[in-house]
Amino acid sequence: MSTIVNRGGKYLSLLALLLCLMAVSHKATAEPINVVDARGKSIQLKAPAKRIIALAPHLVENVYSAGAGNNLVAAVSYSDYPPEAQNLPQVGSYKTVSLESILALKPDLVLVWSSGNGLATANQLERLGITVYVDEPRTLDDIAHEVRTIGLLAGTTTVANKITDAWLARLQMLRQTHLDSAVVSVFYQVWNQPLQTLNGEHLVSDVIRLCGGRNAFADALSLAPKINVESVLGRNPDTIVASGMGEERPEWLDEWRQYPALAAVTNNHLFFVPPDLIQRHTLRILDGAELMCEYLDVARGH
Repeated sequence: MSTIVNRGGKYLSLLALLLCLMAVSHKATAEPINVVDARGKSIQLKAPAKRIIALAPHLVENVYSAGAGNNLVAAVSYSDYPPEAQNLPQVGSYKTVSLESILALKPDLVLVWSSGNGLATANQLERLGITVYVDEPRTLDDIAHEVRTIGLLAGTTTVANKITDAWLARLQMLRQTHLDSAVVSVFYQVWNQPLQTLNGEHLVSDVIRLCGGRNAFADALSLAPKINVESVLGRNPDTIVASGMGEERPEWLDEWRQYPALAAVTNNHLFFVPPDLIQRHTLRILDGAELMCEYLDVARGH
């Protein structure tokens, strides 16, 4: 009887040792997570990030879309979507952040917006020993890529890939629908004082292109140039699409009615898209794109 017990004990001991060795071997051979950010810089993590700080509202939203909302430990002001994001501690705004607050939260990954936070912020954080991923989406496909990348960095690829697959299918349907649409010129107005628009490199221009439109100020040198009324009158756009600051149509859009010679005014093609649906680099941008496409179809007489 004792022989059987001893043999069983030896077997269990050998099994336990084998399992232990397998675990150690798996840990030793597990590949790190490696992605390339908007700077062209290789970002490497030994394991999925469990403490993430996102330094722009759109980055916060994209983390949630990637299924990693529970990994967020802080955000910045105006991070209001989804609603639970409003409960996150804030470490500043997308323009100015508190390095001390970020350090105190001990993140294993900080997401930075290049044209918002600036590369100087990314460089400062990296000098402090923090892993930084920099984003700068300029096209609709870039948004899908970012959500997938965040899923990879956070270990939530299943969720991230599922949602982006569905989103890309919706995007392709919109592209097919407007593939042969007549071109409509669009003046996209960010604000009225100062009068401001966006150039052809901005994500909004990709939305305009998706709908078969042409950004009237695509050739502007800066990403968000300040312009004057005379330049708008000179380019005489078919449509004027305004954003503003909130969910309501801005009153200043109707100020263009004092220029009845403008094609957009003559045809009553003065439209509004809520900025959160078109100026945030998130999956919700297709909601804004659908509105944009509807407006351009109206301008075509459809």
